[in-house]
Amino acid sequence: MATISKSLLAIILTGVLAGLLPGSVVGQDCGCAADVCCSRWGYCGTTEDYCGTGCQEGPCTAPPPTNNVSVQEIVTEEFFNGIIDQAAAGCVGKSFYSRAVFLEALNTYPRFGKVGTVDDSKREIAAFFAHVTHETGHFCYIEEINGASKDYCDEDNTQYPCVAGKGYYGRGPIQLSWNFNYGPAGNSIGFDGLNAPETVATDSLISFKTALWFWMNNVHSIITSGQGFGPTIRAINGALECDGANPDTVRARVGYYTDYCSQLGVSPGDNLTC
Repeated sequence: MATISKSLLAIILTGVLAGLLPGSVVGQDCGCAADVCCSRWGYCGTTEDYCGTGCQEGPCTAPPPTNNVSVQEIVTEEFFNGIIDQAAAGCVGKSFYSRAVFLEALNTYPRFGKVGTVDDSKREIAAFFAHVTHETGHFCYIEEINGASKDYCDEDNTQYPCVAGKGYYGRGPIQLSWNFNYGPAGNSIGFDGLNAPETVATDSLISFKTALWFWMNNVHSIITSGQGFGPTIRAINGALECDGANPDTVRARVGYYTDYCSQLGVSPGDNLTC
């Protein structure tokens, strides 16, 4: 009874506010402007009371709730092995990457594949593995081909300065690159990303965690908000592939994504390219 009373009181108070503050609050059916939040009670406004916990739409500040999807049940042995088995027998990644380690890394990122509907979850999983497949050649490569010969040091980034003699080229399932990614990834995960970037190529658990770290910080909100697969390409390698820069690699990524969506029994959605 106490819980019900408090809820009713909150609704009543919100209704009072609607009468007192017509400029910031609209009716209970929402229909808010694009830059205004729809609160849990169905009113429009821009403060934390509207954009925070329970926010239904608009520029909500609280993360959306997770669903009951089991990523482990979607990323089956058959699905994972169907990717890695396509790598040649001599590929170093075949003895480095594994479904078991991926699932262990997933414990650190419990929101991956668990936002929105079941179909939304499947599309995010398909998108992640599509990019991983492309970046690593079906889990063949741990490090970027000829990566050591490339300069991935942003000297203007003073927060995460490059260490002499260290290379910040692509490593891991998403091919983590640049000092401004290795630094914060290391801080978040718990390894010295600037002084020991090679850890991403020697510790498979950290390697998968860097891929999920990058995904959750740069890609997750794109795919879960329904923007489509195309913008995820832009988030990962847009400067080198999108807007006609390399249509072949874009087609390859889209091909993997649509294939995995088909395997998981979900429509790939719209806006596939960038």
